[in-house]
Formats: sequence, C-alpha cells, structure tokens
Amino acid sequence: MTHTDIRTEGRAGRITLNRPQALNAMNDAMLAAVDTALSDWAHDPAVDLVLIDAAGDRAFCAGGDIAEIYAAGCAGDFARGRDFWRREYRMNARIAEYPKPVVTLMQGFTMGGGVGLGCHASHRVVGDSSRIAMPECGIGLVPDVGGSYLLANAPGRLGEYLGLTGAHMVAGDAIDAGFADWYLPEARWAPLVTALCATGDPQAVEDAALPAPPHLICNAANEVEAHFAGETLGDIWRSLKGSDTPFATKARDALARVSPLAAAAHVEILHRLGDNSTLRKALELEFRFTFRAQGDSDFLEGIRAAVIDKDRRPKWRHAGPEAVPTADVARMLMPLGADKLTWENAA
Repeated sequence: MTHTDIRTEGRAGRITLNRPQALNAMNDAMLAAVDTALSDWAHDPAVDLVLIDAAGDRAFCAGGDIAEIYAAGCAGDFARGRDFWRREYRMNARIAEYPKPVVTLMQGFTMGGGVGLGCHASHRVVGDSSRIAMPECGIGLVPDVGGSYLLANAPGRLGEYLGLTGAHMVAGDAIDAGFADWYLPEARWAPLVTALCATGDPQAVEDAALPAPPHLICNAANEVEAHFAGETLGDIWRSLKGSDTPFATKARDALARVSPLAAAAHVEILHRLGDNSTLRKALELEFRFTFRAQGDSDFLEGIRAAVIDKDRRPKWRHAGPEAVPTADVARMLMPLGADKLTWENAA
C-alpha cells in the first residue's frame, strides 16, 4: 500500500498523501509514487497543473519515515538511508524546477520531508492550522530537503534561528520567511480545489487568498538579528548566554537540546550558501552531511532518543555548542567524490 492517492481530476494532476495516522510521514513507497506521478505528468497535455494535498487535519507531512532508516542504519546498512535521501533530494529539485504550476495545500504540521514536498512548489498555500518547521538538528541531522536553501534566503538571520531552534512558523511567519506564498483558511480550500481542477489555472490561488493574520516571529526580529548573526555556532551561543530576555532564554534552552555537531554544520551550510545560491547547490551540501550521518554524526542517537526509546536524553558526541571543532564540521561537509549527489533523474 502506497498511502498515496494519485489521479487526475479535470485539468489537474492530483496527489493526496493518505497516511494521517502517521501524520503523513513519507516512506519509500510514497516517495516513489509521488516522483513517478510528477515524471508522468510533466509533459502530459491533459494536465495543466499539479495539486498536492494530504488527508486528515493534523498534518500535511510531518517528515520522512526515519524509523525505517534507523533500523537499517543500526544493522550497518547505511545504503538504505543514502538511497532514500538521494531520491528524495532529486524529487525536491524536480518540484522546484517543474515545467507546470505546482500548488500545495499545507495544513497542520509541515516539517522536514514535508517542507521538501510542499515548500518548493510554485504556489504554496497555508491556513490557520499550519505549523511549518525544520527541526532536524534535534535528531542530529541538518535541515535538509532543500530547507537550507529556503533558510539561507529567509530575511536577516531567520535562517539561523529557525534551523537551530526548530521554531514553528504559523501562516504569516511562513510567508514572511519564504516557505509559503498565500494564506487561505482551510474552510475555503474545497472551493479552491474545485476551481483549480476545473480550470487548470493557478490564478485561482491568488484570487482566493486573504491577508495573513498577525504572526509571531516578526515580534522578535530585533533579537533574532542581534543573537543569530555570529560566524559560528559558538558565537551564537555566547550571544544568547549574555542575555536574560524571555526570547534569549527560550532560544538558548532550545539550542541546548539539539545536536551540537548538526547545529554547527547548519550554520556553516547557511554561510556557504549565502543568499545568492541555488537549490541544487544546497541539496548537494546537505547530501554531504546526510551521506555521512549514520556513521559519523549524532543521527542514529538522535532518532533513538526522540523516536525509538523516547527518553529525550540523547548522548551527543560533543559537550555543547562551544565544543565542536571546526575540523569536525569540515569533515562532515567534505566533497563526496564519486558518491556525490547527481541529477540525471531530476529533470
């Protein structure tokens, strides 16, 4: 069972994730089904646009099914995770470069792999329940699936803040940060879907959209800029330690819980990308880390603590944000040579 409902309706190719009991987390079969549909429809004259949504109220897609990768990794099979990430990243690029409009409707949780599926589309819709986040550092991974590209292009130092703390964005935050385009309450999504299928015209999204309600992160913009502008993770940590405001305290507590190695690598990736990079370059950098993640980082331990044993007490490789040598970050991001991410199946 693929847990993916793929069909055409009118002028639209429709993909509905249908695994609500698992917050629509994407597994191997779902990834393959989505990517095949996108490939099939790219040059199909009967399909004018692609519409991606999800069943249930709680989540569009809460990420990848990392329990499968964890089990294989613990058994010494690193190839399964590497193959999944390689195929997933190619799909992320396919969505971003798709020759037809792609509309995504992202209710509830959209995290990790869900961001890769939903936030590279051409027309990204959020509603009142939307909560978008990149919490990977908390499980020993860097924000991936092209999330580093979005974060590198977010205003000011939002990219460092969102990636290091895993903070949730409501609709207006997501639009401000470049993870979404349009706000529309979920109660109005059904008529929008009907219009998109009938016409195949993505203009229906803009015509239906409303101004986003007040949002959260902009209220702390000055402190984000003040504390997250450091050259290294240690710089950011020391800045937060020097402040006792509610924002700094909350951010410091969040940063203290994540993998120091992943957090330091995330900062380095953002600084390498800058704000004039490309999605493909971001995915290639991310893949350097994820290729090595099972053997050389905190990833398996992070999954154990958060998902398997759920004790929330990971034993990270480094003592804290100031204890990560530059050389350790550099090793995780070294070029992969023959194993590098390539794009022959992404077009």
